[in-house]
Amino acid sequence: MADIFSKEQRHHVMAAIRGRNTKPEMLVRKFLFSRGFRYRLCHPRLPGHPDLVLRKYRTVIFVNGCFWHGHENCRYYRLPQTNTEFWQAKIERNQKRDKEKQCQLAVMGWHCITVWECQLNPKFRERTLESLAYTLNSIFLADCKVRTYEMTDSQDAMLAADSDVSYRKKGKIVE
Repeated sequence: MADIFSKEQRHHVMAAIRGRNTKPEMLVRKFLFSRGFRYRLCHPRLPGHPDLVLRKYRTVIFVNGCFWHGHENCRYYRLPQTNTEFWQAKIERNQKRDKEKQCQLAVMGWHCITVWECQLNPKFRERTLESLAYTLNSIFLADCKVRTYEMTDSQDAMLAADSDVSYRKKGKIVE
């Protein structure tokens, strides 16, 4: 099947596609902001420049286009029939880079969430966004959980109520 555009027209169409402030990204941003989640956009110091960074939750969110990031078993991911080798190599590079950057972020202690374009279709949108909010709240609660520590007998720790602690009370040293 031949392309309906000429080579120059196809070039202009593909060049007009941008990576920031896309419709799927705006849907996620508006939902999170309406639910009280605060975030930064495209943090320059983090690997991969995540779309959304929620520092309070130690979480980054990538909003990926199904075509550009090669979403497997998705109807929106289909290789073009012209210049197939180029597109195959480009999408494989994107997938490899995505995995590397997410591994780097995980080593740094960040939780990584990927939201795919197809998950934001009107049919699945509400469920996807509610699931995202639930996941963020679960991460926050798990990180804020009270941790108990047990001291072993071999540890020589000084407690505030120990008898050899002296302190001042109205100018006098009290033991």
